[in-house]
Amino acid sequence: MKTEKQKINVLVIDDDPVFRNLLRSILKEKVNVFAVEAPSTAFTIIKNEKIDIIICDFKLPEMNGLEVLEIVKKEFPDIEVIMISSAGTMDTVITALRKGAADFIKKPFTAIDIWVAVERIKKFAELSTNLNQYKKKNSLLREAVNSEFGTNIIGKSPELLSIKQQMALVAKTPDTSVLIIGESGTGKELVARGIHNLSKRKDELFSAVNMSAVPESLFESEFFGHKKGSFTGALSDKAGWFETANGGTLFFDEIGEMSMALQVKLLRVLEDRRFTRVGTQGEQKFDVRIVAATNKSNEELSSGKTLRLDLYHRLSTFIIELPPLRKRQSDVTELANYFFNTLSLKLGKQISGIHPEVYQILKNYSFPGNIRELKNIMERAIILCDTDKILPVHFPSLSSLNQRETKINTSVDIFDLQEMEKQTILKALQKVDYNKAEAARLLNIEWNALYRRIQKFNIELP
Repeated sequence: MKTEKQKINVLVIDDDPVFRNLLRSILKEKVNVFAVEAPSTAFTIIKNEKIDIIICDFKLPEMNGLEVLEIVKKEFPDIEVIMISSAGTMDTVITALRKGAADFIKKPFTAIDIWVAVERIKKFAELSTNLNQYKKKNSLLREAVNSEFGTNIIGKSPELLSIKQQMALVAKTPDTSVLIIGESGTGKELVARGIHNLSKRKDELFSAVNMSAVPESLFESEFFGHKKGSFTGALSDKAGWFETANGGTLFFDEIGEMSMALQVKLLRVLEDRRFTRVGTQGEQKFDVRIVAATNKSNEELSSGKTLRLDLYHRLSTFIIELPPLRKRQSDVTELANYFFNTLSLKLGKQISGIHPEVYQILKNYSFPGNIRELKNIMERAIILCDTDKILPVHFPSLSSLNQRETKINTSVDIFDLQEMEKQTILKALQKVDYNKAEAARLLNIEWNALYRRIQKFNIELP
């Protein structure tokens, strides 16, 4: 048995004492009942008591039930209203429902009719509460994610200010596809998330998919979803990425790593803006902004060798090219300070600051791994630090990395073919963050040929 405090409050408005008393007798065992005959008395009760449900007759003194309904939904929108009437036509029912009535019951009614309506409203209220709690948790989660990854791009260099301006411009258009091009570690997902947070879609989901990690056999299931039993292992219904991200932003990371077969399937869906769940027949529409990212150059992409030209043109309505960290050295100090503050707090280290010599060492380094590498270097330094300040000695790997960064000096003629070959390989490796497969492609040689040359020239890899 529910306690008095847990009971909901129901207000009955009916000028017929027979129906008024009948409703009171039906409801009094499980809810708190207020029963009145005139709307004016009802509004006095509403102002002084927390009413959850109103059961209102259509024909009343002072005003009719539809007028009562309009006032209640305007001034007390959280109160649900059940209309009752002995003379209601279908037009009356439709009008009442359009004005916000939760249900319409025709007189004479039974106790079951009343309780079905009340329980339906209680269930709906419970679902609404759960939904609001979910939205609140989602909002808190989004704030936590934004706090972790940052919604503000760190830096004030001219190159970065240009990127921020482009983000702000494209964020104003809700549907424009964006292609973000940049080396590994330059913050492509951060830019994509920033566009989402600046747009009208910011209250909806931002979903990131690593396209290189999606198996061909599971592509349809992952992106379109599936129905229970549609294939071996489909133990329950599953929503795909297009469905879960509906209304928000879908971020395709490493889009250039997809196979040509999957690119065809993706292109068709992006053109039609419709998908079909595996194991079903009906098509579903989706409304998402597509943001894609790749570490391949625009020249590589537009050649059609790694990305179909039709898919490239579909994704590249607006292109943002992120500069590597070595081309925005003026941001290194600010980024180092940002990582120092956030990581020292996260790691629980009491360190007062960074020695000035450290900034100079960092500025002299070209960061082949870009911002991600800077973050990792700072985290290692904080862990190693056993003094009041971060010192050059806390960057033991930086000097050896700098040695690997030896570049061809264009002011001096070099006629040693082997040395030129070694330096060219080093430059290619640095450009692709020491990814041997990418470096081989850049050098236009097979990966095993590159491996032999690395061994031959005794090139150390980080």
